[in-house]
Amino acid sequence: MQATVRAFDLDTRAGSVFLDDGTELPFGAAAFDAGPLRLLRVGQRVNIRVEDDAITAITLSTFPLPE
Repeated sequence: MQATVRAFDLDTRAGSVFLDDGTELPFGAAAFDAGPLRLLRVGQRVNIRVEDDAITAITLSTFPLPE
């Protein structure tokens, strides 16, 4: 699933994204650390994995989601 970064805090490695329907969904450091990212910018398109209404992995839209 794809989304757009709404906010990201480098210190906590947590933030939130907007889904394509406008819903905001937060993510924590564990989801950020699941991929190969070092930072995210507001407005950036990302791929996310959602399980039980929580983001479990996030990466750039040009990268595959980690297994």
